[in-house]
Amino acid sequence: MIVCGDDVLAHRLSAELHEMYDARVTLLVPGPGDAPDRPVGRTGRAMALFGRVTAAVTRTAVPPAASAAGETPDVPPIRVVETAEIDDTALLDAGVERAAALALVFEDDERNIRAALTARRLNPRLRLVIRLYNRRLGQHLATLLDQAAAVAEPGLDPEKPDATTTVLSDADTAAPALAATAVAGSKKIIQAGGLLLHAVDRTPSAPGEVADPGLCTLALLSSTASDPAGCEGSERSGPQGPRLLPGDAEVAAATGRGIVALETVRYEGPAQTTGWLGGSGLPVGSLFSRRLRWSLAGVVAAVLALTVASTFTTGDHPLHAAYLILLDVFAIGDPAVDEPTSRQLLQILAGFVGLLLLPVVIAALLEAFGTLRSATTLRRPPRGLSGHVVLLGLGKVGTRVLARLRRMNIPVVCVEADPEARGLALARRLRVPIVLGDVTEEGVLEAARIHRARALLALTSVDITNLEAALHARSVSPGLRVALRLYDDDFATAVYRTLRTVHPGALTRSRSVSHLSAPAFAGAMMGRQVLGAIPVERRVLLFAALDVADHPLLQGRTPAEAFEPGAWRVIARGDAGVPLDRSRYAALPELPGDRALGPGDRVVVAATRRGLAALHGRRTRPRGGPVEEPVP
Repeated sequence: MIVCGDDVLAHRLSAELHEMYDARVTLLVPGPGDAPDRPVGRTGRAMALFGRVTAAVTRTAVPPAASAAGETPDVPPIRVVETAEIDDTALLDAGVERAAALALVFEDDERNIRAALTARRLNPRLRLVIRLYNRRLGQHLATLLDQAAAVAEPGLDPEKPDATTTVLSDADTAAPALAATAVAGSKKIIQAGGLLLHAVDRTPSAPGEVADPGLCTLALLSSTASDPAGCEGSERSGPQGPRLLPGDAEVAAATGRGIVALETVRYEGPAQTTGWLGGSGLPVGSLFSRRLRWSLAGVVAAVLALTVASTFTTGDHPLHAAYLILLDVFAIGDPAVDEPTSRQLLQILAGFVGLLLLPVVIAALLEAFGTLRSATTLRRPPRGLSGHVVLLGLGKVGTRVLARLRRMNIPVVCVEADPEARGLALARRLRVPIVLGDVTEEGVLEAARIHRARALLALTSVDITNLEAALHARSVSPGLRVALRLYDDDFATAVYRTLRTVHPGALTRSRSVSHLSAPAFAGAMMGRQVLGAIPVERRVLLFAALDVADHPLLQGRTPAEAFEPGAWRVIARGDAGVPLDRSRYAALPELPGDRALGPGDRVVVAATRRGLAALHGRRTRPRGGPVEEPVP
């Protein structure tokens, strides 16, 4: 396996491939000549992280003779190679012609595309996993690279996993989990074409009881939920920590513990925006302020009162009386010189009402003009806003999380320090209130109405900024739900325990985008189609679509017999001959218990990372063995 990248995701992905799948990994990192302004020492940091390399390896390769003979030279399991550019020479030195898969996880989309085209030319059978933020470009690129492989190798089947190009985005992979963290009880969704899998957190109705498992239990939550010194929220866990895919006996014995249960499988489309202008998002319904509406209502009431008085005093028809009053209000009626005194008094009053109407009309025009003018500018948080989510950071991750939250119809207020941030355009289009300012400055979170917020999502790329925002928000609202984007697990665990000790009644979570997305990238490199992942505290449960014909551990067993506690569980079945995006899967209760899985079936499985590796035949696991051990 070859991984090209220079950030946290590349490091986690390399460790994931080695720890979970026993793969030999070559990590290509940029050298000093590639970016002079880039901080030096990245190669050394990668070597220190893995702890397996004692010296930098620059453009060294496995001798072809040794590779052909099946010998393993003196190459560490994770080999760090420094190169100035990912070109033909660097890829050939890394062994791209003999590699099974290549992951390009640079943050620069153009750099990943250029390297992908080069790698596909050097090895048409290479499995490519590319990190791209642009979704539409990613779809076109995957099609282009697969067609290039088919042209270079006419006998290559583009439908097989070994001949595919997978385009993933770490922001898209982590966004559902981060959005679900912001709101307690919100649904965690894994989507596969028309199939939506929902996972919800459930707690026992009374102490000592077992929570309702629903369709099936995907995980047992940590038993230390009420213990500030517990390990909930960490990737590491002890005997009382989270358990992924527990057996029925373990679920029955886990009284008083919360669970993650599979609830339903049904379609839920995004909320549609409707309005007078075809859902364009312009605030037509809020053109006029409340004071202005009351003023207009007062003028209308005065006109009606004058009309009624004119009808009773002059005996005129109500419609004709209203017509005369309106003429007097707009000062276009004849003076009532020879009219009765009552008519003259009513005309004077109507003229006075007309004078009051003039400033109201001018105010209405000014308000309408100001509101329409600000339709394409930043919207400020309303004064009475409450129960919303404060989203800190509108970068790649924050933008995707914002879109997820709005699809769930959750009110959001965004805080961003950069006026040129990527997600500001989306926030304007969705009419989301935005506060521009540095969250470390006084008054910024207060402007976002943090004291009346439902939750805080701190998603900037700086851990200290996220921590400072969380601490300040907790000082303003002690019961606020807080989700932090933190990289280092030890640091995240220490922050979690401290916040739980000081605020035991509040919900605190720490999430790492690289930790949530690395399993999906690793699964794609191994040739499986990973549909998504859901977080269980700080661990990850994967969902993947597998053809039964390619996995002997599933063949000839019913879904109940194929269930391996702590490793994998079949939750849906479809036709292997139907493309994934059009396949109609059945929910677990509809699966016949006495029907064995055959070569013509495709199944959706929920699996741990080690369980998915075992299904692929990379790591054997005895039936009934221990559940997955956490990975630091």
